[in-house]
Amino acid sequence: MRFLSSLVIVLSFLPGFSQSRIDSIAEVLATEISHRDIYVREKTSRIDLLRSQVPDAIRSGPESEFLVYNELYHEYKTFIYDSAFRYARKLIATAYGLNDKSRIGYARVKLGFILISSGMFKETFDSLRVVEVDRLDDTTRVDYYRLLARAYSDLIVYNKDTYYKDHYRQLDQIYLDSALRFAKPDSYYHYYLRAVKELHARNYDAVIGIIGELFRNHRLSHAQQAVNYFDMAQAYRGLNNVEKTMEFTAMSSLADIRAATKETAAMYTLAKLMYENGDTRRAAVFIRQAVDDADHYGARQRKVEIGSILPLIASAELNDSEARGRLWISYGIGLSVLLLLVFTFVLILYKQMKKVREAELKVNVAYSALQDTNRRLEEANRIKEEYIGYYFSVNSDYLDRMESLRTSVEQKLNLKKYDDIRFLINSMNSKRDREDLYVNFDKLFLKMFPDFVRSFNSYLKPEERIVLKDGQLLNTELRIFALIRMGITDNEDIARILNYSVNTIYAYKTRIRNKSVLANEVFDDRIMQIRSVEA
Repeated sequence: MRFLSSLVIVLSFLPGFSQSRIDSIAEVLATEISHRDIYVREKTSRIDLLRSQVPDAIRSGPESEFLVYNELYHEYKTFIYDSAFRYARKLIATAYGLNDKSRIGYARVKLGFILISSGMFKETFDSLRVVEVDRLDDTTRVDYYRLLARAYSDLIVYNKDTYYKDHYRQLDQIYLDSALRFAKPDSYYHYYLRAVKELHARNYDAVIGIIGELFRNHRLSHAQQAVNYFDMAQAYRGLNNVEKTMEFTAMSSLADIRAATKETAAMYTLAKLMYENGDTRRAAVFIRQAVDDADHYGARQRKVEIGSILPLIASAELNDSEARGRLWISYGIGLSVLLLLVFTFVLILYKQMKKVREAELKVNVAYSALQDTNRRLEEANRIKEEYIGYYFSVNSDYLDRMESLRTSVEQKLNLKKYDDIRFLINSMNSKRDREDLYVNFDKLFLKMFPDFVRSFNSYLKPEERIVLKDGQLLNTELRIFALIRMGITDNEDIARILNYSVNTIYAYKTRIRNKSVLANEVFDDRIMQIRSVEA
């Protein structure tokens, strides 16, 4: 594999090789796309094997538990965002259970990777900000600094702000230098980081040389090949070499398919390049694969990027179909003297028009999906903004009360009024505070979802519908499904928030579903369809 990869890079410099190479790789890529389920099944088989090991790892103790969660995270990190996020959180929780600051930092870096992959910049910086860097081993430090560099590099593309981009680029270079300090010389990461640094510094010839050397000196996995082929393509793009940009982007896409990587920019970029080069047929094939990948992974940022080019490619494909239809009409007129050929022409025209209608349907479905995605993103942002404000308000109030209590206790201590101190402590009522917390949650939730109770009751049998007491906003059953509507679906998380056992939460959910007029498997989906008020 290393020899073949190096041979590809060497041959790509030969005159007249690039275009035929592009066509050849594009055909292989189209074939591999049709076989993509084979690679996905191989990956899911590995995941199923690892998941089967979790119970034994839990029984063996947190050390074994951490190892199996780490393996699951790495399988999921470019495959499914939600699962990768879940196991990154489990890594963090297990590391805290071990009280191992090195592992805590490692787990937070892993969480940061999938957050930035999903375009969640603030959350990425929040996760990395609490990492104690001096507790990390050298390999994790490389990942930590590379992740910070990537975050600032991505911000340049995401913000497109001329005022801040120089500052972001400077931070990107600083963090890449820090990562290089801890990367072992001649290691894969040392080559990779040097190439990225030169790419971001726009030293494109240097990038090509470094990656060529990397392929000659190291045996790369499909995932590593995909990353470095894409960087090579970006370097050629900087040199305005369109043919080699397309060639190496296609190679990157091919490696992504074979690695079952779903969080990727290569396929979307290749579709865009094919469209710009006038090859709408291949562009349509590749953009559909990019859409499937983004949906499978759950990449919010990638869906937005794809949404910007998808209608253009679909429209171009539709125009091509219409052009072919007009061509058949011309042939039919020219051969109208022959009845058999006229009949053949009508049949072909019918098929072409059917393709046109199918293409129109795909455009409409894609546009509808894009609108739904945008609506969900807007709703998620609105909910996040409301609850961030709520979080700071509640915590500010709590801190004020604690400060007041501290001041009172100090005064009583100075005056040696110990009975008064005992009275102050006894006056603290955690049960009342928790009830206040629920009331505030209910108010804020119903502000965003004022129709929630009515919609929820409409899913229940008439005799089972919930009737709230006077002054009651939500009861326990409603509050459980309100948390589900907010995106908190894990029973352990719900139980911790509501101060119940997991079994109690499960019992509540089961009892409600049994009262529903809907099938159990669609009940939660209908809950998620309850709309929030527009901002």
